[in-house]
Order: sequence, then structure tokens, then C-alpha cells
Amino acid sequence: MTAHPAPQPTARSVTGTGRRPWSTPLAVVLVLVGVFATGAGLGRAAGPFDWVDAAAGPTQRADESARAPATASRPVSLAVPAIKVTAPITPVGQAKDGSVDVPPLSQHNQTGWYDRGPVPGEPGRAIIVGHVDTKSGPAVFYHLRELKPGDRIEVTRADHSVVTFTVDTVEHFDKANLPADRVYGDDGPPGLRLITCGGEWLGGRAGYADNIIAFASLAGTRET
Repeated sequence: MTAHPAPQPTARSVTGTGRRPWSTPLAVVLVLVGVFATGAGLGRAAGPFDWVDAAAGPTQRADESARAPATASRPVSLAVPAIKVTAPITPVGQAKDGSVDVPPLSQHNQTGWYDRGPVPGEPGRAIIVGHVDTKSGPAVFYHLRELKPGDRIEVTRADHSVVTFTVDTVEHFDKANLPADRVYGDDGPPGLRLITCGGEWLGGRAGYADNIIAFASLAGTRET
């Protein structure tokens, strides 16, 4: 995520839901997750990976950070029929400030796969993030909150395989109560997290009060 404990994404909020007038200025950079928990004298917010990895010693974390990248073919497009989403997926990594990077607002109908986490369909919880709105109107995940359990999510990978997930729940979380252990991690069965924002508009860098997260489980993989 170096030879010492790996840098972790700064915890910030995903920008925007359409509840506010779209004339409201939004942050230029959309970054993942909504927990502002001040690090102990570190001068930055403590990210969710800091908490998930807290039980691991420095040697273990260093070993994990040195792993080779996943060999599974990267995701290239996302389809969520229930909310009429068909969108490209672009890999996003870590921004200079330690936050999770995302597609620019000028590409608000793209989604971003966090490429330092699992590939969709591989063990662990893959993360795809998207804008909800911009100054001019709805963006790719504007209707994410309308998903229902059982709805289908399809991720097409570069090798033409299609990984299908089934929505388990769609949940709203106050920034201070994000369940990091449910959202992140590269172990356990394959899962997918689609993340955007919601709730009350707070303004400024805080953006919106909540995160909206669709939790989904692997249903199957096929070749096209």
C-alpha cells in the first residue's frame, strides 16, 4: 500500500449526493471513505487500514506490503442493471496526500477501482468508488442508494471474464461509524463494495455527512 509499515489511505469522505442543489461547489478531489479520526500526533486522519492492521506487527505488515501485485486481470467495466449503470472502470491508487485517488470530476461517469486492494472476484473485498453528483447534475452512483438485496452487479475484466456479484445490503454510515473491518481487507471470500456518499450536506471539505455502501457477494464468473 515500503520496507517499513505501508502507507495507508487517509480517511476522507466520498463527495456529493444529489440532495443539494448542483450549483453548490464540490471538492475538486473525491477521496474514499468517511471517517475523520485524528491520528495520535501524526498530523493526518487515521485511515481504516490503520485499524484493520492494528493487530499485525510491523514485520507482518512489511511482508504484506512487499507482495507482488494481483495476477488476476484488472476490471474494465461495471454494469448495475437495477439502477441503469454501465460505466468504465479506471484503476485508482493512492494520492500524494495519502488518500485514495479517484477519476477526476470531468469524468464523473467513470468509476474507480482501488488497485492496491483485491481484484473483483479474487479473495477479499474489492472496492469501486464513484461520484454521486457534480455542479451540473447526477453522476455515476447517483442512484446507488436505491439498490436492493438480490440486485446484480457485473464486473467485466480485461481478459473478458465477467464476475457477477449479488447485493447483500445497502447501508448508510455516519463518517464517525464506518465499519472498516467490513469494508476493507484482502482475505476471506470474494466480495465487492460500491461506495459513494449521502446524507446531509455539510459544506466545505467535509462534503456530505454519510457514506452509502453497497455490500455484495460473489455469485459466479463466466467467460464472454
